[in-house]
Amino acid sequence: MTPTQQRNQLLADKLIKNLQRRHIKAVYCPTAPEAVEQVMKLIADGSTVTWGGSMTVRDLGIPQALKTRPAVTVLDRDEAPTREEAQQIYLKAFTADVYLTSANAISEDGVIVNIDGNGNRVAAITWGPKQVIFVVGMNKVAPTVEAALARARGTASPINAQRFDIKTPCQTDGCCHNCNSPESICSYVHFLRNSRNGERHIVVLVGENLGY
Repeated sequence: MTPTQQRNQLLADKLIKNLQRRHIKAVYCPTAPEAVEQVMKLIADGSTVTWGGSMTVRDLGIPQALKTRPAVTVLDRDEAPTREEAQQIYLKAFTADVYLTSANAISEDGVIVNIDGNGNRVAAITWGPKQVIFVVGMNKVAPTVEAALARARGTASPINAQRFDIKTPCQTDGCCHNCNSPESICSYVHFLRNSRNGERHIVVLVGENLGY
């Protein structure tokens, strides 16, 4: 293993123990293909599956892989022809068997941090789908909860503002201004510090840089 691979393995081992202490199942996959294979194993035939606006999930090709499985029902808002139909898929996500997402950041002691503009993703993480699977690159691990929040607001949010062409101060200079813009991409801040409902949450850690 390279020094980076060794570091990621050691950090993942620590993180998995801390997630388990919070009743969150976790597994480490050194590579992206292994992570995709793991996610596929976690999704049973007969499941209804959807996902949030995660670039990690999309970049790994997980939606395409799921669509090749005839025994899985996929709810893909990206394929909705109208905004109204996309909104219906947002709502159906709460009754899905599996909801796929990533994280904006995760602290070494296992707190998962996410920020939303609309709130649909953090709402589904909190309540609704029977199971939530996070796919998280090791680049998103931060030493503390405070550092995880800083990463979410200072790194992920300005990039997503560019991605969605949202007219916020962070789109202008790439820095968080703690703004109260009507279009704020940081309207909803979510901390998952404990999985209360029978290990409903699963984290697939990936030993690569993924997402923002």
